[in-house]
Amino acid sequence: MKLSKRLNQIRSMVPPGYTHIWDCCCDHGLLGAALLSDQAAPHIHFVDVLPRLINQLNEKLQRFYPVTSNNWYTHCLDTAALPLEHYPGKHLIIIAGVGGDLTTRFIQAIHHQHPRAQLDFLLCPIHQEYPLRQQLIALDFRLKEEVLVSENQRFYEVLLVSAEQKEMAEWQKISPVGDKIWQADTLKQESIARRYLHKTLKHYQNSQKGNADNVRKAIDAYRAVTISKLEEIGVTEIGSDENIPASLN
Repeated sequence: MKLSKRLNQIRSMVPPGYTHIWDCCCDHGLLGAALLSDQAAPHIHFVDVLPRLINQLNEKLQRFYPVTSNNWYTHCLDTAALPLEHYPGKHLIIIAGVGGDLTTRFIQAIHHQHPRAQLDFLLCPIHQEYPLRQQLIALDFRLKEEVLVSENQRFYEVLLVSAEQKEMAEWQKISPVGDKIWQADTLKQESIARRYLHKTLKHYQNSQKGNADNVRKAIDAYRAVTISKLEEIGVTEIGSDENIPASLN
């Protein structure tokens, strides 16, 4: 089955060099299966809290990706309870398809339980990007890459961040509202950024009856955004994939 533009973008942002990649809240396992096909890491982990989903996924993976040298695992558990201590090496944890508040809870729990782990996160939250960024800043995480994706009239921020102190000097500080996602090198990318900014501002302006102080800060921060055309690409069009078995859906 072909990957969506969003999943293809996440896939394209997976750097080399990890021992373990964790596809959390993995839905139908399409992203993890693509990373298996890519041989993106020696060990790919599929994580979801629903037993029925994990059982179905386990059967499909056994059919299309025979286990060799423990190259894939399925885990039926809460993403907040990843057993990283049982798997030595460098980890990339992918959390996509859930809200920013839940993503924040997962990150806080994992970081608290494994403070010395070699640990990066690849995140694609559904909404609540601003409070998620606030928490990443509070945890002193650093940014390697961020991209804005438009798909089916929806917008997604994809962030590659690190909790590893050794790499802090090489990575950038995280912006409360984003930096690279507002830079474009085509008119189409500029249009996507402008529409996303307009939609986000409208959301916060309609939410002023909530936590007034936080909402005002968010509105002020987004109003200060400048969308510019630079060589740095902020929105990427990613093609589909032909290597994932059609039955993995």
